[in-house]
Amino acid sequence: MHSTRRQIFLAAGTLGAGALPRFALGQAATPPKPDRIVVNASGGSMSSNLRRFYFSAFEREHGIRVVDTSPVDFGKLRAMVASGNPEWTVTEIGGQDAARAKELNLLEPIDTSIVDLTGFPAIARQSHVYVGATSSTALGYRTDVFPDGTHPKGWAEFWDVRRFPGARSMRNHPVDNLEFALLADGVPMDRLYPIDMDRAFRKLDEIRPHIAVWWTTGAQPAQMLVDREVVLATGWNGRFFELTRRGAPVNTEFTGGSLKTSAWGIPRGTRNAYWGQQLFRTMTNPRLQAAYATELSYAGLNPETISFVPEDIRPLLPAAPANLEKQFWMDLAWWTEHGARAQERWNRWMLQR
Repeated sequence: MHSTRRQIFLAAGTLGAGALPRFALGQAATPPKPDRIVVNASGGSMSSNLRRFYFSAFEREHGIRVVDTSPVDFGKLRAMVASGNPEWTVTEIGGQDAARAKELNLLEPIDTSIVDLTGFPAIARQSHVYVGATSSTALGYRTDVFPDGTHPKGWAEFWDVRRFPGARSMRNHPVDNLEFALLADGVPMDRLYPIDMDRAFRKLDEIRPHIAVWWTTGAQPAQMLVDREVVLATGWNGRFFELTRRGAPVNTEFTGGSLKTSAWGIPRGTRNAYWGQQLFRTMTNPRLQAAYATELSYAGLNPETISFVPEDIRPLLPAAPANLEKQFWMDLAWWTEHGARAQERWNRWMLQR
C-alpha cells in the first residue's frame, strides 16, 4: 500500500469522539441513545468499506452499534413507511428512486443543523436525500496503445476511428450512450437535456460497426481492456481505477464523463431518525471521505476531501476539481420520465443488423 494511503487510513481509523467536526445541534434535547441503528445498503465490498471508514467511526463516537442489511429495496422502503414503524434507520436509495422517494413522502428531511453541507456543490444540497459519493461512466483506454497523452480525449475522438484505431466496447444500454453520442456530435454539455434521441441514434449508427462488444456487466469493459480484446471502452471509473492502481496498462479519461451520485435517506417515521442524521454527519467528514475514496475511487463531495487524498490518486477520482469541471451530471429527472421510451428504442436499434 502506498505510504500516504496508509497514513490516511490510520488517520481515519483513529477518528473517535471529538475528532469529527462539531456542528450546531439546534435547541432540541439529544434523544436517548439506542443500542443500535440499522443501515440498509447494497452489500458486497461497498458495505465492508462503509463499515471500515464510516460505520466504525460513528460507533466509536456515539457508542451505538451499526447493523447493516442488504439489498436495497425500494418496495420494502414504501411498505415500511406505510406501516408506520420502519426497521431501517438509514437506507441507500438506488438511482432514479431517490426523486420518487421524496415525491412519495418516504423520507425525513435532512437536518442541516446536524449535517453541515456548507460549501458542497448544489447537487449534494438536497432537502431529503444525502449524497454520499460520486462515480462516473468514463472512457477507459490502454496506455501501451495510446501512450504519453495520445489517447482520445472525449467522445468526438472516441468516435474518430481513423486517428484512434482499435476495437471498442460500449454498454448495451441507452443510459450514458445517448449523451456520449450527442457530445461526439458537438452538443455542449450544458445542452444535453432534453436528449434529442433522433440525433443521438444517428450518431450511434456511425460508431456501431466499430463496437466489438456491447457489455452488460461492470466487470466486462475492464477485463476486456486487460485482455486487449479492446483498446477503448466506456465503463465505470471504479473498475478502471482498480486496474490502474494494480499497475495494469489502463487509465481513465474523464472528459465528457457521466457523473452519478449515491443517494441515502432516512425513512419517514423511523424511531432513530436523529441518529441517522448523526451518521450522515459522520459521512461528511473529509478525512473519512478521503480514505473511502482512496480505497474505492468514489469520493464524497465535501470540498475539503480532495486535500486529504494522496496526490497520485487525485487524477483518478471523478470528484477531483479538474475532473468535475469536464464532466456532466446525468439528469435523473429526464431519465425517469423518458427512460422506458429510450430503452424500447434502444432495443429496436440493437436488433437492426
